[in-house]
Amino acid sequence: MIRYVLSRVGFGLLVLFLLSVFVFVLFYVTPSDPARIIAGDKATEDLMNQIRANLGLDKPLWEQYLRFLGGLLQGDLGYSYRSNLPVADLVLARIPATVSLVFGAVIVWLAIGIPIGLASAKRPGSVRDRLGQGFALVGISFPTFVLGMLALYLLYFLPTKFGMLLFPPSGYVPFAENPLQWAWHLALPWLTLALVTAAVYARLTRGQMLDVLGEDYVRTARAKGLTERRVIYVHAFRSAMPPLVTQLGIDIGLLLGGVIVIEQVFGLQGVGALAISSVSMQDRPVIIAIVLLGGMFVALSNLIVDLFYALLDSRVRTRAH
Repeated sequence: MIRYVLSRVGFGLLVLFLLSVFVFVLFYVTPSDPARIIAGDKATEDLMNQIRANLGLDKPLWEQYLRFLGGLLQGDLGYSYRSNLPVADLVLARIPATVSLVFGAVIVWLAIGIPIGLASAKRPGSVRDRLGQGFALVGISFPTFVLGMLALYLLYFLPTKFGMLLFPPSGYVPFAENPLQWAWHLALPWLTLALVTAAVYARLTRGQMLDVLGEDYVRTARAKGLTERRVIYVHAFRSAMPPLVTQLGIDIGLLLGGVIVIEQVFGLQGVGALAISSVSMQDRPVIIAIVLLGGMFVALSNLIVDLFYALLDSRVRTRAH
């Protein structure tokens, strides 16, 4: 098991290393002057020289990369000359909003999608199954921004016209400042993101459960007289979980890199909103930091998924030895 964990950690570090090389080549080894792109067209020559000295652009490429990598390992993501702030400060200020949005939505979509998928799989073709598939079809078909605007119209605009404020329209309140306000401001974004994603998990859960329920060991468990609840939740669902865990790891890793649409619709100043503003301003150091941050989240999520695989499936632990 320890060998398996170390191998997965090593693979994750290799992926991050290759990503850092790719980002360095993409943003620094270009025909144009990196200092000019970072500083902007209106930068003075003194500022350009300062940037070249800070980045070591007069050094060989291998030395520039080692300097770039050393800064990353020390938490130095560079300096934003467009915002006149360290990139790490800009990114760290946005992470709480994105993390709060993603993990709150994860809890909601799992609480909605998995029970619907289980209920559909218990009696295929029943009314309950058709309702569950209808929910999944509608949820998958709705674009996120449309659902977000609809939620704002139905749960904010219309009640406000009648003098009721059910939910705030936008903004983010830090959890440490006021937990109730934090949850109140995130309720609509959570619901919007969760409804779309819950539809995917409902279909995935249903499909996996239907495959598992046809296995011989499930029929044997029923023949032994085990209750249907025990057959479903102890035997079948455990075997159906690995694909769900894989999908969950991918979704969390990608969303932590910035939930661009939801953050824009609800005015949440998270990593996604920072990415959009950085691209529009051509703030290259911030763009680099967000790309690397997204890669780190994906690698970390995949590592956690692999560890869950080892816990859920004894065959993985056996192969690890």
